[in-house]
This record gives sequence, structure tokens and C-alpha cells, in this order.
Amino acid sequence: MSNLEVLLQQLADESRAVRTINLVGLSDLRRHEAAAVYTTLSGLSARRRLEVVRAMTEQAEANVHLNFLAILRECLADSEPEVRRLAIDGLWEDERPNLIVPLARLLAEDTSAEVRAAAAISLGRFILLGVLGEISDSYAQSAAQAMRAAWARPGEVTEVRRRALEGLAYTDEDGIEELIEAAYYDEDDRMRQSAVFAMGRTADRRWARHVLTELKSHDPAMRYEAAGAAGELALTAAVKPLVQLLDDTDSAVREMAAAALGKIGGPQARRALEACLNSSDRSLAEAAADALDELTFNSDDLETLLMDYSPRNGRQALAVEDTPDAEDEILFEEELDAEDETFFEDILDDAEDEAFFEADDLEDQELADDVFADTRFDDEEEDWDEDEYDMEDEEDWDDEAEDDEDDSWLRRR
Repeated sequence: MSNLEVLLQQLADESRAVRTINLVGLSDLRRHEAAAVYTTLSGLSARRRLEVVRAMTEQAEANVHLNFLAILRECLADSEPEVRRLAIDGLWEDERPNLIVPLARLLAEDTSAEVRAAAAISLGRFILLGVLGEISDSYAQSAAQAMRAAWARPGEVTEVRRRALEGLAYTDEDGIEELIEAAYYDEDDRMRQSAVFAMGRTADRRWARHVLTELKSHDPAMRYEAAGAAGELALTAAVKPLVQLLDDTDSAVREMAAAALGKIGGPQARRALEACLNSSDRSLAEAAADALDELTFNSDDLETLLMDYSPRNGRQALAVEDTPDAEDEILFEEELDAEDETFFEDILDDAEDEAFFEADDLEDQELADDVFADTRFDDEEEDWDEDEYDMEDEEDWDDEAEDDEDDSWLRRR
């Protein structure tokens, strides 16, 4: 009896906890091996399959040498929605383009809203990979096409549409700005939070005004998203309010503020983060240490780029050429048969009469630009010092927050 057969017998014994079983035998399986293993697993109870998938994802996170991607792909077809959702989460590091088609099918056809939302989140990675030039544009466009269809699908739930919005924010297609603007004025707070999150992903400072405003929101979830967006947009005008958020009543907001300061950088951000290193809040102290590492790394990286810059070659001296691996195309073609080629067309045809980027009844508002971002807090741009910090501002800030806030709202990213 092979080691794999012994392992499968152990997993079939549902009286034995999965955490006591070494799952290394399920690592690095070939496609036909994974299919055979899943045939056995599919005969187990839903509860047991959930245990196995959860254990694989946890062990893979703890040991980078474990690779359960093949068996997790098989689990995308499981009859239990939670197994499918966990499998999508477990495939987070799988960046092979031939994963786009099964994820797009789940987004379009799965009966579980949780699974469709997870598929939308995962597809967003491939849109980003296309923007970064790590996969070809055609692959990224296939992912974006599925996301646009999900956004426009009549009757689709907010949780799925908001995840589609977050992924589409990476693109520079016409209408994306109107889509985000419409979401920002949506009646559902969750959609508004995703709109602010999407603003950060666009890397477009036109959203500075909205982001800076939401840093003082009464909603901790919105403050959290605004802090993250401020960091992504590198808004120097956000440094002072982010420093104030280091004392927020919500722990997740405090930690996100620290991370954002690390991305923005500057003397004020550095001093505030250094002051947090001795905080009694261990999570905040760790977040500050990580942020300082990023701040230092970014400063060193910029210095290296400037040293490597050649006036003779201009911008070419800074360019890094990267072309998609030829293997990506082969892997994608393995999944993209004649039926799949019409799949993306079909899901768009279903939403043919829907407007993808319609923003009704929005008032004209002046979008923030660099001038606004640099001047909004002109009267607050004095150097911050931990011993001279304006406690009056801090007290006003705390008065706006609820004493009993916690991080129960925090969404998994």
C-alpha cells in the first residue's frame, strides 16, 4: 500500500481529527493524481471535506514548501458551497492564467453568493497581473469581462457587486471613474466602503477629497478603508489625520493607519511610528515596526533608483522589461476550449441591456487634485512631535467615536 493510500485511509476515518494527520502526501500532486484523490474525498461527509480543505490551507500558510494547488482546484467543483469558497481562498497564490476560466464560471453560475464573491476577489488578482505585465492583456481582459458582467447582472447581491468593483478598479477603462463615483453615493454602507477601497486601487489622486473626508467618518469600517486608500494614494495631506487615527478606538483602524503612514513616509510619519514602538498595544507596536521597515525600504529603493538613473538614457535606465512567461499561454490554452471562448460572450449578452457604468443623478463635484491634497491641511502641517502633540485635536477626534467600537466589522481581504 502506497503512502498516499495510507493517507487517504486516515482521512476516511472521520473519528480521527484531521489536524493530527500529516497532509504532506497531498502536496505537489499531478493533475490525474489530484483527480483520483478528490474522487475519494468526495465520498466523505461535507463536514470532513471542510476539515481537510481548511487543514490544507492552514498547513500551506505555515509551510511554504507545501503545494496543495492541484487538489484545491478539484475542490472548486465540490457540492458543498463552503468547500468551494475555502478552495478559492486556498488558491490565492496560484497565478496561472488557466485558473481564470473556472473562477469566471463560478462568478457567473454558482448558486452561493459567498462563492461568487470569493471568485470575484480572486479574479481581481489577474486584472492586476495584467496591469503589471505579468500575464498578457487578453487574460486580464477575460477576468475583467467576467467582473463587468457580475456588476451589471440584474438582481446580483451587493456583496458580489462590490467585490467586482474592487477588482475593476485596477483597470483604466472608460467609465471606471463613474462606476466608483456611483458606488460612493450608494445607499448601502458596504458598497460605499468598497468604493473608497477601489479609490486606493486606482492610484489616481483625483479621489483625494473623498478619502480625506472619510478619514473622519463615524464608521470604523469606513475609517479603515480610507486609511488604506490614503496609503495607496500616498496622500501627504493625510499624514496628520492618520497620526490621529493611531489613537482610534478601533484596533484595526489603528493598525491600518500605521501601515498607511509607512507607505506615505516623511519625517512626521516616521516620528509617529517610532513613538508607537513602545505602545502597550502590542498589535499596534508590531504594525508600526512593519510600517517603519516599509518606510525605510522605500526610501532606500528610491535612493538606489536615483543613483542608477542615467541622464544619457533617461527613463530607459529605470525601466524593467518583463514579458509573460510562454508557459502561461500554454496553461491558459489547456483550459480555453471552443466552449470557453463563447462563455465570456454569453455572460455579457445576459446583461446586454444593462448599463455598466451608469451614474444617475450625481451632483457635479470638483474632484480633488494635487493642489487640494497639498493644501487641505495647510494650517496643520507643522512638524509633529510626540511631546508637543495637540491634545485638543485628539480629544475632538475621540468625541466622534463610539466607546464600544470593535473590529467585528473587519472584512477579510
